[in-house]
Amino acid sequence: MGGKALKNHITVTFDAISVNEAFARMVVSAFLAGGNATVEDITDVKTAVSEAVTNAIIHGYEEKKGSVTMTCAMEGPGLVIYIQDYGKGIADVHKAREPFYTTKPELERSGLGFAFMETFMDGVEVISGVGQGTTVIMKKILKDDHEYATA
Repeated sequence: MGGKALKNHITVTFDAISVNEAFARMVVSAFLAGGNATVEDITDVKTAVSEAVTNAIIHGYEEKKGSVTMTCAMEGPGLVIYIQDYGKGIADVHKAREPFYTTKPELERSGLGFAFMETFMDGVEVISGVGQGTTVIMKKILKDDHEYATA
């Protein structure tokens, strides 16, 4: 890339249905394919996107119709991903981010979504308001540049 920082972004909006979790994973993989991401980076990002989109579908809308917007932005060596739903929102973001906390204990892997995102990404921020939806902002360092490490 000749030392020039790659800048690129995409935004996609899709229905909040479970089949679109796989679609989001494919979109982010294709987006990263043109950059400096390793196979490990792509796998990590796909896992985090899967968790964020699944949370939006299951918790944001609770089986009701809605949409999820995913924006991916390459900013130099860093990737920033925004996953936004327009659902019910989270009353207590701090509590929701605690490992094993869940409002859906009957579901497999409940309470680990944010923990997985934090494990596979270099920064995770959650912005939410009751009745206003939730935005998850995730950052991944794709090269030796720690400027993007804090969300």
